[in-house]
Amino acid sequence: MHAIRLHAHGPAENLTYEEVPDPVPAAGQVLVHVEAAGVHLIEARLRGGTAVGPHQPPAVPMTPGGEVAGVVGALGPGVDEHWLGRRVVAQLHAAGGYAEMAVAQLEGVRPLPEGLDAATAVAVVTSGATAQGVLHVAALTPDDTVLVMSAAGGLGSLLVQAARHAGATVVGAAGGTAKTDRVRALGADVAADYRHPDWPARVRAALAGRGVTVVLDGVGGTLGRQALELLEPGGRFLLYGWASGEPTAITTQDLVARQLTATWALGPQSLPAGGRDELTARALEEAASGRWVPLMTRFPLSKAAEAHAALESRQVEGKVVLTT
Repeated sequence: MHAIRLHAHGPAENLTYEEVPDPVPAAGQVLVHVEAAGVHLIEARLRGGTAVGPHQPPAVPMTPGGEVAGVVGALGPGVDEHWLGRRVVAQLHAAGGYAEMAVAQLEGVRPLPEGLDAATAVAVVTSGATAQGVLHVAALTPDDTVLVMSAAGGLGSLLVQAARHAGATVVGAAGGTAKTDRVRALGADVAADYRHPDWPARVRAALAGRGVTVVLDGVGGTLGRQALELLEPGGRFLLYGWASGEPTAITTQDLVARQLTATWALGPQSLPAGGRDELTARALEEAASGRWVPLMTRFPLSKAAEAHAALESRQVEGKVVLTT
């Protein structure tokens, strides 16, 4: 089979397309004939040799990739025969997803809902579960006016669609005309370009004086702080990341003076009774039903180096997917 190999940490071009032996599933594993593999920015940073939080750069040589979708082609010892030939999406305990075949522990494998294609499945299996967790905390209602930051990104675009389906008024903020056009196409009532210094004033004008009741913030930094200032008294501020490099600065004085609630929207509080598995199932069902249409940029497997370079330079929209 062919796979992407990393022999030394460094730039994207260190990812090479090579012929390697077919993997063999061990006990409790299945072999997936990969149709699509998801690509994450954290994988690009680890490839470069940079630690990301608790995640250390991988030992090399190795094949990156933590999520795949395709058809089960072989079973390891002890795996029930009913898995053979099933279309599945799998989150891998180890790497190995940038390949024509990958092995997955059975506990990380889910059957694909009917009508859900492989690329869409990998686009939502991780980001979609995270979005579902944020939404579990947000508890949006039709009375809310929701500001989604980075609304043209893989996660933000799902949150825009979910807020719209909840009946809320949706403000999507993104950088640049192309991205704000995309936010409008997703169904946002207001699309704000936060490259403009006066973007908060433009949001206020578009809302005709109404305040924002909920902010979903994965950007942080100055932009996150500007979003916080748009909240009306009693509003809710949910953080789930800081793409800018630093979290939004919030003080207890902010909370007391304006009766705000600020919450880190990941972790235990984001989990329903069914835990992470329930979030993943919800995400796949939303995609299968057509209520969620994830933004994707596709590259052939052989062009994984180009995919990493484009992701790092922010030249892509939504989820990056490798197809075989």
